[in-house]
Amino acid sequence: MRSRKARAIMVQGTTSSAGKSTVVSGLCRLLHRNGHRVAPFKPQNMALNSAVTEDGGEIGRSQAVQAMACAVACHSDMNPILLKPHSDQGAQVIVQGRPIGNFSAGEYHGYKELAMPHVLESWERLSRQYDFIVVEGAGSPAEVNLRENDVANMGFALEADCPVVLVADIDRGGVFAHLVGTMACLAPAERDLVRGFLINRFRGDRRLLEPGNDWLCGQTGKPVLGVLPWLGRLYLPSEDSVEEASETEAGTQALRINVPRLPRMSNHTDFDPLRLHPLVDIRFVGPGDAIPPADLVILPGSKNTVADLGWLKDNGWVDYLLRHLRYGGKLMGICGGLQMLGTAIHDPSGVEGPPGSAPGLGLLALETTLRTGKQLRNVTGAMLQGGERINGYEIHMGETTGLDRYAPLLALDDGRRDGALSDDRRILCTYLHGIFDTPEALESLLKWVRQDVATIRGGDDRPADPRVLLEREFDRLADAIEAELPLGRWLELMH
Repeated sequence: MRSRKARAIMVQGTTSSAGKSTVVSGLCRLLHRNGHRVAPFKPQNMALNSAVTEDGGEIGRSQAVQAMACAVACHSDMNPILLKPHSDQGAQVIVQGRPIGNFSAGEYHGYKELAMPHVLESWERLSRQYDFIVVEGAGSPAEVNLRENDVANMGFALEADCPVVLVADIDRGGVFAHLVGTMACLAPAERDLVRGFLINRFRGDRRLLEPGNDWLCGQTGKPVLGVLPWLGRLYLPSEDSVEEASETEAGTQALRINVPRLPRMSNHTDFDPLRLHPLVDIRFVGPGDAIPPADLVILPGSKNTVADLGWLKDNGWVDYLLRHLRYGGKLMGICGGLQMLGTAIHDPSGVEGPPGSAPGLGLLALETTLRTGKQLRNVTGAMLQGGERINGYEIHMGETTGLDRYAPLLALDDGRRDGALSDDRRILCTYLHGIFDTPEALESLLKWVRQDVATIRGGDDRPADPRVLLEREFDRLADAIEAELPLGRWLELMH
């Protein structure tokens, strides 16, 4: 490879959810607030939560969040390979922001050799633009069955000659076994790239940990670089895991919202502002769960709309929704949820599954045809009734007809109209993700559900605006990282 301009460090983890994303976000903010131009990078990501970039591409949401920590616009080069699963054994493959097709697990494993040049091309471009790059691995480098043509972890680190810090989560237990076992699975050249370990989410007396750290260094020859504390109630939009419920203290007066936990639910970060709201009790209802009463039901986005619609029908949601509407409840569909509300979904080209058509819920006179071209847009606009500003994004492969039969919901700044409100004002739909992110729009939508909802407010220490809260959390992470491992030490590791 050509010598790069940027200095870099790669954060890998012993397991999924070890804390790679949080460490990268905190380190990005630490570098940024010390005056450095820094960018995040994840060679390969598998996630159903995604974001639209400034260049009109699509990347994993975690890299978009990390770009916010760097105070830069997100770009397709920050996550050159994105896998969006549409079944247990298949995924849509997105390369440098653009979908190239649906691959089975075996097909993608064969494609990885062709993926590496795209990864390195994006890496080179970022390296010429920034002073520092903080790289995030995926899953664990100990997955020896996936080592051939690896682009996600050590395969990339070797190609880029990038030093590695290995993170393990002590809160789940077995931290020393995780670290020793991971190192044992690595090839000698891969072990040489590891500069040391970060133990994450520690709570307790640090003195009790020291004998274990010394033993670990003796076993692996690598030091424990730092022990990061448990940070309670940390808010960062997740890649895929869904929070079970909100932390409301509003009791019986809370506005109750149900969201079906679809098998291929996408962009569930849409609901973070609702989870954070002190007057909202939001529940994600999975298979086998009793569906509780609610003021509002939201059908979320989906990576496989027809299959998830079948899941709704198989799990008792059709009768529940009809009863919910009959007794005055409100219903909302976002993106794939909008498509489900109509009379039919057509997939003539087999975009999400076998070619064919499927009947929708029939609650709105809409029809959707899935197309091979994906629509990716960052948009701004206003709600038509109250004028509240909105910021959001579109990620969908469907074209829906019949929306003009209803009152539109939004006036977008590019001249288009979006969404629909039924004649009886009980059903609302939109293609826009992020519609709840602006506090004023959130307040308006909650008042559509129930007029007695109080003015939007945060708790004493949790702002209602997710953007304000994110900025505070970036700094909290950076403070915790800097207290344990000062910036100067990080710069040495990147040498």
